Amino acid sequence: MKLVLDTNVVLDWLHFRDPGVAPIAHAIEAGSADPVTSVECLEELRRVLEYPQFRLDAEARDRIFAQYRARALLFDVDVAVATSSLPRCRDPDDQKFLELALHSSADYLLSKDKALLKLSRAAARLGRFAILLPEKFPG
Repeated sequence: MKLVLDTNVVLDWLHFRDPGVAPIAHAIEAGSADPVTSVECLEELRRVLEYPQFRLDAEARDRIFAQYRARALLFDVDVAVATSSLPRCRDPDDQKFLELALHSSADYLLSKDKALLKLSRAAARLGRFAILLPEKFPG
């Protein structure tokens, strides 16, 4: 099973150790699910890890990034190929997660982002992947 985790879900998993993402973490650690990522998603994670509100020093940022990178499968997302069928996210910065889900043949895009979650029905009509809150992950 392939999972696209938006940046906040990655932070909940590897930084905050949020119990709400424990089923996701367990599935990844057990090998029954693989997180997938792209260069663009990794760039966003690196940028977000530097936000002062997280109070992460360089060592902690590097550790979290390395933990995610070691577990996530990297996909090359060619947005010119078959993305016209995707719904458009109101937040253009989140479109990359939809594109990644499509190109990686992900089963789930897990997010708390309202703009992405509003597209769950449109994504379901595609029959390719489901957009869910992390708490709804069927694990």
